[in-house]
Amino acid sequence: MKTSNKILLSVGAVAVLAACGGMGSKGGNAGFPSADQAIASSWENIPAGWEKRLVQDDTQKVCSAARDKPSKADAERVEKMNLAMKVVYPASGKLVGDWKKGEAIAQSGYGMRVGDDAPNRANGGNCYACHQMTKAELSFGTLGPGLNQYGKLRGNSETIVKYTYDKIYNSQAFSACSNMPRFGHNAILNPEQIADLVGLLMDPASPVNQ
Repeated sequence: MKTSNKILLSVGAVAVLAACGGMGSKGGNAGFPSADQAIASSWENIPAGWEKRLVQDDTQKVCSAARDKPSKADAERVEKMNLAMKVVYPASGKLVGDWKKGEAIAQSGYGMRVGDDAPNRANGGNCYACHQMTKAELSFGTLGPGLNQYGKLRGNSETIVKYTYDKIYNSQAFSACSNMPRFGHNAILNPEQIADLVGLLMDPASPVNQ
């Protein structure tokens, strides 16, 4: 009897695996939806315009196909493609904003959630999830490089300031298939918020540079 039960369990497991295997990214199998179809159908009552988030752009397609490890040729193509994209700067022309506001943005992980976000509340950058930024902060991720002493080590030349702003705005223009979000290009943060993050990184009075 125990042997029969084991056989039945094994057959059931194979059936489940076969069903899961049918949920490919392109087409369904035996009545099952594809992974793309399942994801798309789960997005109901989303804000206007958010359906675009289900469609990959050319950069995302290249990086997904390469599992974020593109060939040299594809990496160069991705970076060239993103370098050609428009970067929007603050109306004031100032690329170094208020570091105190920048610290609040860096600490905040708010935004980009379906159904839970207040339309009048600004998105955060959640920078500490991937970077060490200040000596005082004990909770930080290590997916990205440490940014403590960023401005102190690099100086505050016009070239460095512009590079810092542009990198936050669209990281893929400098590092193909980077894990860093394209904050400006994807309208996660506005130009003034990005300038405030530059201030956090560059301002000598910022805790980043102490």
